[in-house]
Amino acid sequence: MRKYIGKIKDVSEKRRQRRRLSARKILIGTAERPRICVNRSNKNIFVQVVDDSTSKTLFSVQTFGKNATAEGNGLESAKSIGVKIAEGLKGKKIEQAVFDRCGCRYTGALAALADSIRGAGIKI
Repeated sequence: MRKYIGKIKDVSEKRRQRRRLSARKILIGTAERPRICVNRSNKNIFVQVVDDSTSKTLFSVQTFGKNATAEGNGLESAKSIGVKIAEGLKGKKIEQAVFDRCGCRYTGALAALADSIRGAGIKI
């Protein structure tokens, strides 16, 4: 269920949700070109590869929990997660993807993540 932007009290969260919803109107993942959805917090990064046509998550990579690939929200962990995402996409024989930043700014860890995915051979 979508959040109603008018009910959000925090101004910065309201702006992020507006950016997120306006981008999601355009970004659609398919089986040949899935959507890479990045959720970032102050401590961790969580990335899902989603096929929107069947509404299924193909796989996910994160910096916390049992299947953690790296620690924290820094540039090095974002780069290692990007390599893992590229390996997973190549394992499923996918060469293109759509990058969904979920309303966050394209700097720091998000930029490092996208660059490492591109560096591993996936076209975004």
